Amino acid sequence: MKTTRKCRSLLSVSLNFFALFFSITAFITTYWCVGTQRVPKPKCSKLRTHQCIDYGVNETDPNKVVYSWETGDDRFLFRQFHTGIWFSCEENIHDESEMCRSFIDLAPASEKGMLWLSLVSEMLYIVLLVVGFSLMCLDLVHSSNVIDGLKLNAFAAVFTVLSGLLGMVAHVMYTQVFQVTVSLGPPDWRPYNWDYGWSFCMAWASFTCCMGASVTTLNSYTKTVIEFRHKRKTFEQSIREEQAREAFGYFRERSLHSISKSVEVYSSQTLKSGRKTLIPADSLDLSDIPTSLGEEQC
Repeated sequence: MKTTRKCRSLLSVSLNFFALFFSITAFITTYWCVGTQRVPKPKCSKLRTHQCIDYGVNETDPNKVVYSWETGDDRFLFRQFHTGIWFSCEENIHDESEMCRSFIDLAPASEKGMLWLSLVSEMLYIVLLVVGFSLMCLDLVHSSNVIDGLKLNAFAAVFTVLSGLLGMVAHVMYTQVFQVTVSLGPPDWRPYNWDYGWSFCMAWASFTCCMGASVTTLNSYTKTVIEFRHKRKTFEQSIREEQAREAFGYFRERSLHSISKSVEVYSSQTLKSGRKTLIPADSLDLSDIPTSLGEEQC
């Protein structure tokens, strides 16, 4: 029982650790959603000679207009971007650096309340994961005490389940806010195409590990309670059987004692009744003997 319970506790701690690691990584990174943005090509210059529009320069008559024959998507650049909970970063078309903006400022005014609620839920999710992880570690340290382990298991399971529910709500709300921002966000930010990134996958992997840890903890609690009750029932049944054997032995000894006592009393009475009585000779009438003998012979 002790070894199996310790293995279950180790599994719960491992799953909770991975959930905590994935959630913190997803919370601080900016790869929840990735994609491309379509922006107009800048004007060519001496420093930039490619991925630009060359309008040309008419040195003889500057008033003449020079047209560019690039049409369609040839007039645009497709720069990469990645967005997280806090920031959205995109490539700088003028150099190789990145420009980052606050995603809270990019979200529409109607969705900012939901975005803040998502942020608060994410932080509470991480805090409850930390609490559940601490309780599971305490349970692992105090694995010798079954009663304290059951209490720690119960509290750890409650905190882990609550954190999982908060994490799921936070992920869903952020997804909804991002989809609305794609349609109603600033025109210079709206993605041309986009998809979910590895941070988003890590967030849902964290939720999966969190629910796995909560189920394992509840399973450990339930199995420990069942095993404890079974052992208690077995112990009480063995005590009752021992008491029944002792009572049976006691009554058997009493019965044997009473039977032996009755036999002794009966044998003593038989001996008393079978004892011969001596009759004096003076009291015998010898004249009666022949008569009786003759009667018997006839």
